Amino acid sequence: MKTKTLILLWFLTVTIVVSAQVTEKQKINEVLDHWHLAAANADFDAYFGLMTKDAVFIGTDAMENWQNEAFKNFSKPYFDRGKAWSFTSVQRNVYMNEAKTFAWFDELLDTQMKICRGSGVLKKINGQWKIAHYVLSIAVPNENVDELVQIKEKKDDELLLELRSKQQN
Repeated sequence: MKTKTLILLWFLTVTIVVSAQVTEKQKINEVLDHWHLAAANADFDAYFGLMTKDAVFIGTDAMENWQNEAFKNFSKPYFDRGKAWSFTSVQRNVYMNEAKTFAWFDELLDTQMKICRGSGVLKKINGQWKIAHYVLSIAVPNENVDELVQIKEKKDDELLLELRSKQQN
């Protein structure tokens, strides 16, 4: 009888732990889905309300490393026009630390730029998941990389020279 009780308690504990993790992952998925929807609906307050105050957005251009306030200033005219950008996740993986205080993810997105990849970090602040860091990149099929490198070679070479000269100073 004691063995059956112990097995039952163990099973209940495992079930509770697993369901709690699924629930947290569901909350994270909802935050990310609402964040993308807020951009598509040009809801500036909802979009930035789902980010931490010190959030960082890394865009597809090599120089797009937006700190939150600068990203707000850059984005505001797009939101004011009634539509910012429209990203829909078609595949997402979410991971969490054991304490469930931060999470990281990657996702494939259907966008106006076709398939892109998003990845980032969320922090739990006052019981709410907030996006702290987001990286957007354009997905390039391996067989097209050489062609893409040729397209961007001149600009990248110029930018590399500029960045290297700044490092030396």
